[in-house]
Amino acid sequence: MNMWLWILLVAAVAYATKLLGYLVPAKVLANPRMSRVAGTLTIGLLASLTVVNAAAAGTGVVIDARLGALVAAAIALWFKAPFLVVVLAGAAAAAGLRLLGWA
Repeated sequence: MNMWLWILLVAAVAYATKLLGYLVPAKVLANPRMSRVAGTLTIGLLASLTVVNAAAAGTGVVIDARLGALVAAAIALWFKAPFLVVVLAGAAAAAGLRLLGWA
């Protein structure tokens, strides 16, 4: 199959999924259990995307400044730092590690 056909197919599936979300009855969404599940899934998805973007390069796993930035941001989160401080801690850690030669 052509790559553009795959891209269009995935875009159509994503659009249909979003459309189905609007068709869910309000009674289902008002359920406290559904709110907890949705919140948990969101956190899990964000965490997995963050780790994949920090440790993956092509088909392999790499250990570089991105992983150090992730660790620094996680430590800042552990201490309940504001979001901006977390981002700045990660950026500073990545810059420092790259300055030290950890590409």
